[in-house]
Amino acid sequence: MNTRPPFFSVVIATRNREALLAETLGALASQRWPGDQFEVLVADNGSTDGTRAVVERAAIHGAPAIRYRYVDQPGKSSAVNAVLGGARGNLIAMTDDDVCPEPDWLERLAAAFAETGADFVAGRILPRWECEPPSWLSTPLYGVLAIPDNGDVRLTLGPDADGRNVIPIGANMAVKTSVIRRVGGLRQDLGKLNGTLRTGEDHEFYLRMLRAGCRGVYEPTARVRHFVPRERLEASYFCRWHYQNGRDVSRLESAYATAVRRLFGVPRYLWRQAAGDIVATLGGFFVADERQRFATFARLIWFGGYLRDAWWGRST
Repeated sequence: MNTRPPFFSVVIATRNREALLAETLGALASQRWPGDQFEVLVADNGSTDGTRAVVERAAIHGAPAIRYRYVDQPGKSSAVNAVLGGARGNLIAMTDDDVCPEPDWLERLAAAFAETGADFVAGRILPRWECEPPSWLSTPLYGVLAIPDNGDVRLTLGPDADGRNVIPIGANMAVKTSVIRRVGGLRQDLGKLNGTLRTGEDHEFYLRMLRAGCRGVYEPTARVRHFVPRERLEASYFCRWHYQNGRDVSRLESAYATAVRRLFGVPRYLWRQAAGDIVATLGGFFVADERQRFATFARLIWFGGYLRDAWWGRST
């Protein structure tokens, strides 16, 4: 019987974040997972700082093996896809250049695959704040910062599963390599590009896996800590992000249509949600609940973005 542990390929796309990337590579070097049973693939998406030197210094130690590739085609999706083809692992673990995985991260991902037979695993993401969060920020808005904490209970993922509201994201996700070969990599027309706040590449990849019949789980013990910079803790950033994300979700729902009842081309439940958000936003002024007021206002902005693409097309 073969008891050899699975081999991980850890994929990181990076651009001009040499200091944060050094922390990420340091956290990976401290994994309890055997150093000869994983590799780190760094896709440098056009950095002009000392990123390459950071990777070369980290690679000197030899275990885990660290490989660097410069990818000049803009976009995180392009960078990730460029290194996937050369991955040696039977499991692909994705994280970001501003993330520090905990020492048992790979160990817990491997256990989730082994114990559930899942095709993909989404881990838990916790924040590393650069400064104190603003008083108007509530946990329902943490997804904007790519730190959605989905709790401490293992969940199955899918539209009708107990974790139906959990969307795996690239800061902490692992996938069987065979799945990527079957469904393909990330969509290169989605995700942040040319300074936009465009999103959706992880969401679309998740929907594509479900359409292909893949099974997933959320594993709360596979934890990483995601750096949250000061400049993202501005109300204007949250408003711009919600509007763009509303547009992106509208596009995805058009491509992956489901049998829901619609009114004026928009799911009825979104109209009900928007009506409730209007009432809650106004009510927030009377009870002086700034967290509730801002969260519901942000959702209304999201709905405006959704309507924009649902009604007036999908041009950029």
